[in-house]
Amino acid sequence: MLKAVILIGGPQKGTRFRPLSFEVPKPLFPVAGVPMLQHHIEACAKVPGMKEIILIGFYQPNDALSRYLSSAQQEFKILVRYLQEFAPLGTGGGLYHFRDQILSGGPSAFFLMNADVCSEFPLLEMLRFHRDHGDVHCAVVLATTANRKQSLNYGCIVESQKTHEVLHFVEKPATFVSDIINCGIYLFTPEIFTHIGMVFQRNQEEKQLPLPTPREDQLWSRQRAEVIHLEQDVFTSLAGQQQLYVYKTQGFWSQIKSAGSAIYASRLYLNQYLQTHPERLVSSQEGGCTVNGNVFIHPTALIDPTAVVSVLLGPNVSIGKGVCIGAGVRVRESIILHGASLQDHCCVLNSIVGWDSTIGKWARVEGTPSDPNPNDPFAKINSETLFRDGGLTPSITILGCNVNIPSEVIIRNSIVLPHKDLSRSFKNQIIL
Repeated sequence: MLKAVILIGGPQKGTRFRPLSFEVPKPLFPVAGVPMLQHHIEACAKVPGMKEIILIGFYQPNDALSRYLSSAQQEFKILVRYLQEFAPLGTGGGLYHFRDQILSGGPSAFFLMNADVCSEFPLLEMLRFHRDHGDVHCAVVLATTANRKQSLNYGCIVESQKTHEVLHFVEKPATFVSDIINCGIYLFTPEIFTHIGMVFQRNQEEKQLPLPTPREDQLWSRQRAEVIHLEQDVFTSLAGQQQLYVYKTQGFWSQIKSAGSAIYASRLYLNQYLQTHPERLVSSQEGGCTVNGNVFIHPTALIDPTAVVSVLLGPNVSIGKGVCIGAGVRVRESIILHGASLQDHCCVLNSIVGWDSTIGKWARVEGTPSDPNPNDPFAKINSETLFRDGGLTPSITILGCNVNIPSEVIIRNSIVLPHKDLSRSFKNQIIL
């Protein structure tokens, strides 16, 4: 019997995803037409013996999350539930805090995934790798390769070429250590809790105050002891102990840290749909819609059936529920969210158009992301970032909820906060 745990974070995290996370919890943001979290749940539901999927985070329970969990249970015929942390406890702290519920029923192993990763999720391959190695180790880390510069932003792994044991693990090293990087997807046996428990005990001893303190300070001390990071606190000590192994994937992988990286993740998932969900992709239709490449259109979206000038969509476009698209509209490399309206002859390129926003006739909304080099063997882990080169100029355009762009206006490389009625063109600005 297997379980899966997905770490979804909370409102204090994911600040780089604003203004989109103002309207919906980041894990529920639609990527390639479905909530980000659904890609994880779909992959878990395909694993034989999977009995339960547990979400751990510090979001307050809300209607959107409750509705999604209920619908996911019905769709995938598997128990999906949410456990709320009392405070952010790190990647290992929440796991340890809810260890009794994770181990309930006696699972032989469980997967752990971060919600903000985009992947093919080779869970069956990881399970097979674990069993082929005799089930004697307590953790398998999914990894991929990066170039020297990219690797500095991730956990770096030095492995045994013969056994694939992790010999050395360093989280975000200052200098180059290895081109093998941690993907944030793991397979654990219950023995992992022994190692996390040792860290918890050490934290308690180190952070215990020498004199009696008020109850509030005791609670704070305990909370600090429960903050455990798998990468720094556990993996570094497990490396070289024949307990931690690495499985390298050749499939795609990326992080979804910023809104811009959601566009890149959408592209990857839309391409995967060719094999996994061809029914989610549309093709050119009679009546004025030409589709180029991979495009998702929600069944409730309305494309002008009387268009004299054809609507051109794609490649890599996701159209949400209730979107209205007029004649002659051009959309490329973009996400159009629920209820948006794209009026006649407007153009949306490399952008995210927020819920219930309106793009006027002949208006242009455009970003200029740095696309991965198709000849770069490491392009599969590149993700477009919100700001170019770490500066304050946005690299893509993001419109928040209920933004109105008037006719013949150009918005380029800008972020527009929700509920704005613009009256003129903007370039390279954050519009508050």
